[in-house]
Amino acid sequence: MTIIVPAMVGVFGAAIGSFLNVVIHRVPLGVSIVRPPSACAACSAPVRPYDNIPIISWLVLRGRCRDCASPFSIRYPLIELATALAFAAIAALQLPALLATTSSMDAFAVVLVTIAVLYFAAISIALAAIDFDTHRLPDAIVLPSYPVLALLLTAAAVVTGDVESAARAAAGAGILFAIYFALALISPRGMGMGDVKLAGVIGMMLGWFGWPALAVGALAAFILGGVVGIGLIVARRASRNTGIPFGPWMLGGAWVGILLGEPITRGYLALFGLN
Repeated sequence: MTIIVPAMVGVFGAAIGSFLNVVIHRVPLGVSIVRPPSACAACSAPVRPYDNIPIISWLVLRGRCRDCASPFSIRYPLIELATALAFAAIAALQLPALLATTSSMDAFAVVLVTIAVLYFAAISIALAAIDFDTHRLPDAIVLPSYPVLALLLTAAAVVTGDVESAARAAAGAGILFAIYFALALISPRGMGMGDVKLAGVIGMMLGWFGWPALAVGALAAFILGGVVGIGLIVARRASRNTGIPFGPWMLGGAWVGILLGEPITRGYLALFGLN
């Protein structure tokens, strides 16, 4: 089971990744993600169902349209692979908690939290790619994430009576939103409202996992963004006035907080003999 379940969730993640490719392309354009069906951008030939198998179809077709041989971006299979690996990893990390439960209600709560984390992983991939492309974090993805995550996490808290985690998630959303809103007021050229709205979503997710996750995740975003910015300037790929999308580093920092918040905090406190 420790291999089968993550593998199955990973296959599902690859399918979600295929959908994310549509989201990444269409949402910034403001067009439907449902219709029309996927088609070649060069010849408009519809993508056949058997040519729409995540990762495999791109490899079989050698990254080209079956009808006109125009190349398909390698980003398509990379997004599908990244989503598959992320989903499989999340399932593997959550499985021990699920197997350790002693009641159906506790198991249901773990499943709800896992769904919330999988959802957050999916929007992380989509928003990072869109922000890299357009320097935008679309409301169409960010704003619905508030009720989706709030519903899943609140339901998990109600099932287990874990009021503290739910309150911490709400506080995390408010704290991180307020910090980013203040930064946007102080430096509107350096921080956009898209970042502010996303901060609340990230704060909710980090808050659920604890104060260490929130603190580390919030700080890691600025460290990652700063390191990348300095690296680009040193490599002469950017200047101090170049606009660099911050959303991907906010999301990257969030995952550092979720996965490593506790050990990083313990290690930091140990330096001062406080743990």
